[in-house]
Amino acid sequence: MTHAIEVHDLTKIYPSSGQGLLAVDHINFTVEQGEVFGFLGPNGAGKSTTQRMLTTLLTPTEGQLLILGYDLADNAYPAKRQIGLVPEESNVYTELTAWDNLMFTGRLYRMSKTDRVVRAEELLKDFGLWEKKDVKAEEFSKGMKRRLSIAMAIIHKPALLFLDEPTPGLDVQSARTIQNLIRQLSSEGTTVFMTTHQIEEANQLCDRVAIINHGKIAAIDTPEKLKQTFQQVQSVEISFTVSFDDLEEKLATLPEVSTVLKIGDKWRLYTESPPALLPHLIKFTEKENLDIVSLNTLAPSLEDVFLQITGQQIGSVSEEPSSQKLGMKRKKGK
Repeated sequence: MTHAIEVHDLTKIYPSSGQGLLAVDHINFTVEQGEVFGFLGPNGAGKSTTQRMLTTLLTPTEGQLLILGYDLADNAYPAKRQIGLVPEESNVYTELTAWDNLMFTGRLYRMSKTDRVVRAEELLKDFGLWEKKDVKAEEFSKGMKRRLSIAMAIIHKPALLFLDEPTPGLDVQSARTIQNLIRQLSSEGTTVFMTTHQIEEANQLCDRVAIINHGKIAAIDTPEKLKQTFQQVQSVEISFTVSFDDLEEKLATLPEVSTVLKIGDKWRLYTESPPALLPHLIKFTEKENLDIVSLNTLAPSLEDVFLQITGQQIGSVSEEPSSQKLGMKRKKGK
């Protein structure tokens, strides 16, 4: 069976002073047909550059790209006709209605008028936009524009869909709608390649994820297998009925604790051995006369794995603008 995507020694060097800027460094990976594949990485890691090469928006410096069996260097047109792209920034024409946006996009893909009409009605009904079909997109909410953008990308029933940051900035209901659409597309056989900073979203949606860092693929596997390889970032999460000023400092001194985070009304204590930490924690609560509201042991999360692989300290706050997309703001521990 032909892979949806095959990447061989893919490299991109941007011209600059000296030897140039190496943005993507001889990476290799494949994406199976029908798979939801997450592509994760901090800002500047090569994530966007890779996707731009995969979608023919950027020419590689070296390497080979096969999309649906077609070599992009020699025969890109048949591949381009079978892919859809939803960019991070909305590509909806706000001066047009929802219906006209779909009609225009369908013409770009050389669909017949009959096929455009049938498919547009189907998508607008499925995406909850039928009642708004004659309304200009400038009046749409961000979530509605995102749904319309996806409808435009799949009007021609592409075999491969590229999604760039599908849900940031959306309310919970809109984000969940988009996530359900992704699951539906996958169940219907569409391959989805998704770049995102939403680590938990990737954990919930993706069959496999790749993490790129400094232009190289640092890890690639299923979310659960990646978590199993990083047992050193297990944790114990505890909440108390009351708190006091130096509670964080005292928790950080407990044996077996490597990092302490305050998350809402809970304290997360990172440790290589939750069973070894628990007796010390119970003794501490008795000594400090603290009543426990909840106590849970947690396996590593995909976000923990991401931070470990990309060299960021658990509990640190990245200086990059998109850092808060990786999770809630946290206090640095010991």
